[in-house]
Amino acid sequence: MGATRAMAASIVDLRSDTVTQPTEAMRAAMAAAPVGDDVYGEDPTVNRLQEMAAARLGMEAALFVPSGTMGNTCALLAHTQAGDEVVFEAQAHMHLWECGNYASIAGLAVRTVAGQHGVIGPAELEAVLRPANVHFPPTRLVCIENTHNNHGGAAWTPAQVAALAAAARRHGLRVHMDGARLFNAAVAAGADVQAYARHVDSVMFCVSKGLSAPVGSLLCGTQAFIERAVRARKRLGGGMRQAGVLAAAGIVALEQMVERLAEDHARARALAVGLEALGGFRAPLPPLATNIVIVEVAARGWTAPELVAAWRAAGILCNPRPPSRVRLVTHRHITDADVAYVLETTRALAAAR
Repeated sequence: MGATRAMAASIVDLRSDTVTQPTEAMRAAMAAAPVGDDVYGEDPTVNRLQEMAAARLGMEAALFVPSGTMGNTCALLAHTQAGDEVVFEAQAHMHLWECGNYASIAGLAVRTVAGQHGVIGPAELEAVLRPANVHFPPTRLVCIENTHNNHGGAAWTPAQVAALAAAARRHGLRVHMDGARLFNAAVAAGADVQAYARHVDSVMFCVSKGLSAPVGSLLCGTQAFIERAVRARKRLGGGMRQAGVLAAAGIVALEQMVERLAEDHARARALAVGLEALGGFRAPLPPLATNIVIVEVAARGWTAPELVAAWRAAGILCNPRPPSRVRLVTHRHITDADVAYVLETTRALAAAR
């Protein structure tokens, strides 16, 4: 395994882009941030971040929340009432990975649509919509995920969002975008985030993933929607006080950390191509790929936990998707040398098996 084996002394952490450390500029901004009580609307740094987020997306207002899950749950509560129905893509994070909040907190019924690479087309949406009937819960909301975590970081194009939103409007439905990695999508598509946001009623995006801030997400929409979301955030226990020390890092994230996401995308592609070149590994990239790689290892005779354990022993961390898939996520702490080390280590593991 050569000289690169020494790199195992430092962990190659591909579990998620949430593991990033704040930059020095973020730490300085956090230390110097003017603060106030945000529940009273008096934290100037939070207010600045919210205004910046809304302007960046071309929307009327924004709300700073501790997490993407809280932001999405606030959106559900602000758009619907208990007993309504929401439509998710079948593998959506909001459906599978957010503790069933749509049911346990928002009281919503669900219809799912199996999209192509996580993208729901107009015909696919219309196929699951039912006519008004006293026996059915009224469908109120469609939630889309961009980029799509479980579909290997697949990004929507702005045209795909526009088409889905137009179909939803024809049926009187609102559209919420779980845009946890929206800026990854925009960089991959060569588009401005407003090209996505203009078609939907609300957007949540995280500054705590590839943008490297330590905490936080922004929920954006109309002023009336955000006023309802503020109440939902309070209901969920998300009212923070001198939160400007956190919001300051989000400001730096938006100002300095967006364009470099292309580096993460290039390294994810290198990982996918390199693993497939070893033979027996499938790491298909979606049409518009970003910073997530889903690797299928069944043809190698491995289960996901077996490969995760073997990689961990060599200093490589990742998350299993049992029975035989593994997720790798690149971020600003992953270098070209780290990618080379993962590929060389995997070649040696495969040869020894």
